[in-house]
Amino acid sequence: MADISFVRTEMLPEKTPPATSVGLIGWMRENLFSGWFNSILTVVSLGFIYYVLAGVLPWMFQSSWTANSLSQCREAISAAHGEGASGACWAVVRERYLQLIYGFYPDHLYWRPNIAFLLTLAALAPILFSALPRKMLWLAVVAPFAVPWLLWGGSAWLPLSAALGFVLGYGAFRGVSQLNGSLAAIIAGVAAPVLWWMLLAGPFAALVQSILPVGIEPVESRAFGGFMLSITIGVVAIVCSLPIGIVLALGRQSNLLIVRTLCIGFIEFVRGVPLITLLFVASTLLNIFMPPGTNFDIILRVMIMVTLFASAYMAEVIRGGLAALPKGQYEAADSLGLDYWKAQRLIIMPQALKISIPGIVSTFIGVFKDTTLVSIIGLLDPLGLSNAIRADANWNGIVWELYGFIALMFFIFCFSMSRYSMFLERKLQTGHR
Repeated sequence: MADISFVRTEMLPEKTPPATSVGLIGWMRENLFSGWFNSILTVVSLGFIYYVLAGVLPWMFQSSWTANSLSQCREAISAAHGEGASGACWAVVRERYLQLIYGFYPDHLYWRPNIAFLLTLAALAPILFSALPRKMLWLAVVAPFAVPWLLWGGSAWLPLSAALGFVLGYGAFRGVSQLNGSLAAIIAGVAAPVLWWMLLAGPFAALVQSILPVGIEPVESRAFGGFMLSITIGVVAIVCSLPIGIVLALGRQSNLLIVRTLCIGFIEFVRGVPLITLLFVASTLLNIFMPPGTNFDIILRVMIMVTLFASAYMAEVIRGGLAALPKGQYEAADSLGLDYWKAQRLIIMPQALKISIPGIVSTFIGVFKDTTLVSIIGLLDPLGLSNAIRADANWNGIVWELYGFIALMFFIFCFSMSRYSMFLERKLQTGHR
């Protein structure tokens, strides 16, 4: 008797999916040819990509690496690929890549910026990747003092004197906190190192140097240039702007009128002024307000201005993360009996920073790219050096090769920061989409 039930009583055998729905064909059908409009866009895009690559790839590979001038490049390319052939003259990169990286830094001292760069990476690694041993964090304490000493050289007692300022600040904070409230302790902890650095650090280092001379060959700031200069300014601005931005964001939400007004005024003023204006202030006008005979290093001035500029934008990014938190998180901190700083450190700020990761990294990338603006005030960053190289009679007229190399280097750094941002977002992801 035939089974005429509406519910199947036996399992059907498994079948392989259609070939058009899996693998490369399935991916193309789903993403590139899912409809008539998507198919047209795919064909047009492929045609545009082919048109660009058909012009760029021959130019890139019909190139010369061994010439000593632009005219020799063109002669070598014509001899190899026929009269009238055009190609890239990568010989300029081969000849000037050290200058594009180190600027006019003495070539026998290249080991110092190399070690400084590796030390910076080693100091940032345990902060960026929690899987690394926590013992490596001591490098993050040493690097801020060792790296400038390696780059600029001079007396070894000057960075030690600068480090002593933090020790004095911590001692003042601890001592005042036992006598008065936390506000007085914070003021003492800030005032003590600032006064030390402004008045006593230099004479103390000079005195100890006269008794026990220890140091390395000094290098003037005018010798700095290329990617070494951009990385130095960018790293300092990136590392310092985040904590300053956090303080400004918290100050903007403070209940203290003076603190809130100062933070709002600083943020709105800096965000309303172009960075190039601040750089001109750092390079020209700032010396007018300094005491006569004061030698305020130009690179240090630029670092301060770029850091303050980045801090104002960072403060708004952090404030956006704070505003995104529900009110219940603040109430939860209050219900646990936590004071303001513990609540911020343990509950509020970790969540706000997690929310703000894309904006924070975007600000970092923008700051690093903005370091090219220092060429306008006379500092020879990679773009400034490219102009100097093209002023040479041998390379006069060469453009795309230099800009292509500089763009590639900036892309590597910026793309690495972007990938780390995505890694951090995946690592801290707690919800499900």
